[in-house]
Order: sequence, then structure tokens, then C-alpha cells
Amino acid sequence: MMNSAAIYPSLNAPTTPANMFGSVPGYEGLVPGGGGFLPPPMPAEPVAPPQPGAVPDDWSIPSLSEDVANDAFKSFASSHCCYSKAPANDGVITKMEPFNTYRYRLETFTESRSTDWATKPHEGEPADFYTQTAPRPWEIQATAPKLFSDHKEEIRVPYTSSIKDCHTCHTTGTMPCQECQGNGSKPCWVCNGSGTNNNDSCHRCNGSGQDKCSECQGRGTKDCETCKGRRQLLAYIQLTVQWTNHVTDHVVEQNSGLKVDDLSSVSGKELFKNNQYQLYPLLGFPNPAISQASERLIQEHLAQFAQSSRILQQRQTVELIPITKVNYKWKGDTHVYYVYGNENKVSADDYPATCCCVIQ
Repeated sequence: MMNSAAIYPSLNAPTTPANMFGSVPGYEGLVPGGGGFLPPPMPAEPVAPPQPGAVPDDWSIPSLSEDVANDAFKSFASSHCCYSKAPANDGVITKMEPFNTYRYRLETFTESRSTDWATKPHEGEPADFYTQTAPRPWEIQATAPKLFSDHKEEIRVPYTSSIKDCHTCHTTGTMPCQECQGNGSKPCWVCNGSGTNNNDSCHRCNGSGQDKCSECQGRGTKDCETCKGRRQLLAYIQLTVQWTNHVTDHVVEQNSGLKVDDLSSVSGKELFKNNQYQLYPLLGFPNPAISQASERLIQEHLAQFAQSSRILQQRQTVELIPITKVNYKWKGDTHVYYVYGNENKVSADDYPATCCCVIQ
């Protein structure tokens, strides 16, 4: 029997050799591992400066009635198995304080492009390398998804494909089976390779001490994972187009006592929204902190994304998240809870009637 190692390459497949890829005009210097994100070209025509969006006059703050606050509090108590419903049912509201809490959100929707050498099993595709000049990365058409949604597309760059011998299996199309080390069989699991079991011939392997390898069906080889048994590869430059929606929030605290992190789970009343290719900072907002956040975040996004990607659209939104601080009396003591968001969620860290639930 021939030594399989003399026929087949090592079980540890080598990495893709750099010299299997040619030099493509416009992609000089591209090596396996990628060329990183490619800066977008300057626009052919000057881009119009951003225009300020319309600012509405209605910055009204919704008020919460006592009935709604009571209902929200009762639902909150009912949802906790260890909470007595008495404070929610019998407590008397003594004071309700509304707080204006604004959330500013900036979204910057970008398109970035990167290239890398890639290979796939050759399945009859023509080799078009050097038949025409390959288009540059930003010249290749790609269909963008819906605005402000993440998506990735991989495109084979035209006129960069060539056919290469598989470097993993050296064009044999097969590799030694790793399960049986290329032998086609493994020691019998019943007799541990001895051929006998309880002083009798092993019934499992008929005394041979060997079991046919189920992974390769006894062949000792499997199709090469790199070329899938086709012996040749198609080598080409792959363009990866990545659309990303970058989102940054800024919440203005009003010292209501409610944790800002609680607000991430609720929605508010949308006061303002506009989107353009490039936004103008939101000016004239009743709360100057929002105007300052808008100006700062727009500049930060431009500095962070404009050099390595193409900005397709920006969107800014201002929400008013209603927060009501409710003071109530129960059994002579004063307590506090908060009702917040359009969902009327409740936070009551000092709920006065709780017990420990112990599962026996």
C-alpha cells in the first residue's frame, strides 16, 4: 500500500499564496488580506451647502392626568408577583410634576467600499483577466438598500478573473481524510483494534481490528474543501460594499430623578424630523442643549465618516419624552413613582409593600 503522504499534500492546508494573483491596473499593491476602506472620489460638481430645515412652532408638552397615572401604577403593581396592590389601590396622589426630557438623534447613512483578492471553485466561468480595463471600485454599480438600513453586498470586479490550479490539493481534487488520517479505516471501537473481544473474534470488525471510516466511506480521501473537488480555482478581486446607518443619541436630563438609561426602552412624541444629504445644525430650539448637541454631533459624524465613506443621507430627530414625577401618600408616609414615555411605563424603586418570594 502506498503511503498517502507521498501522494497528497499535508493535512494542514497552506494559506493562499500571494503569487497566485496578478497585478491589475488600478489595483496595484492589493495583496491578500485587503486594501482597507477606499476613500470615495470627489463629486464631479460642487455639492450644494446644507440648508436649514423648517422648525415647527409647536413644542407642546403633553400632561398626564391622575387617572392615567393611577392606572399605570396599578398595572405596574399587578405585574410584580411580590408587590402588594394596596399602595397602588389605596395611595392618594398629592403632587404631580411634569418634566421636559428631550432626546436628539442623529443618523448618518454611509456607503463604504473595500477590495480584496478572493477565490472560489472554478465552475466553468470564463477568465476575463486583462480582456478589458477593470473598473475602479467606485465606478462599479451597486444598488443601495432602503435609506438608513444596514446592508452588505459582495461583487466580483469585472475583468479581474483568472483560472488557477488549486494550491491546497495541488490539482488532485482530494485531500486525506482527517478522521482516519487517510487510511480509510480506524481502530474498531468494540475491540479497540485488537480483533478480539472476550477471547473471541470481534463480531464488529470480523477480527480485523479495523472499522471502515464513516467520514470518507473507506476511501481515505475527501473532496478538497478549497476547490470542492474541481481541482482549479477562479481568482478575482472582490469588492465589498457596506451600507451602514450610524446612530448617536443625546438625552437632555431635567433632574427629574429618573435614570436616563430607563428612557432607552420608551418612545416619545416626535417634535421634529428632517433628512438631507448633509444636515444643517438644528437652530432655534427652545432648549439650547439640543441645538448644541446637534451642532456637535453633525461635526463629529462628518469628521468620522466623510473621509472613508460616502455620506448618502443624514437624518435628525427630536423627541419629547414625557416624564411625570408622582408623589403619593400611603399609610401616612410619602412615596414617589415615575410615569414615562408614550408607553406610560412606571419606575418605583421605593415601592413600600414588597415581600421576598422563595420557591421551596
